[in-house]
Amino acid sequence: MTVQQKKLTEANLTVGYVAKRSGVKVSTLHFYETKGLIRSWRNSGNQRRYKPDVLRRIAVIKAAQAMGITLEEVKQTLATLPDERTPTKKDWSALSKQWQTQLDERITFMQRLRERVDGCIGCGCLSMEKCPIYNKDDYLGENQSGAVLLETDG
Repeated sequence: MTVQQKKLTEANLTVGYVAKRSGVKVSTLHFYETKGLIRSWRNSGNQRRYKPDVLRRIAVIKAAQAMGITLEEVKQTLATLPDERTPTKKDWSALSKQWQTQLDERITFMQRLRERVDGCIGCGCLSMEKCPIYNKDDYLGENQSGAVLLETDG
């Protein structure tokens, strides 16, 4: 067994090792921990230690973030696993399917934004008199706010 393999089988990975191995900063690990996304334990010297499965959890978190999934959504999804265990390959397949609908909605939204970004995005502004949906008397503001028409299929 190599030194590398031995480190991975031990349940006392240092914060520096986990940061280097997972490609995130130590401060990010601390942040993930405060958000309840990962867990550590303290050794007799009061130093953080991690179990090897934290590397998979971090990989899931990074993959989810790359897809545009928020950390809160990641936390809620990981909390659905029995005993909040680290996702297995089968778990990851199920988790990713849950996120596919969200991703499809985001893709649709981004496509609408791309199509409208050089013209009217349906903000309901009161300043563009040549806008095809000129918001005279702020009728759009009566029930909604923001880019109200961008969020519709119109």
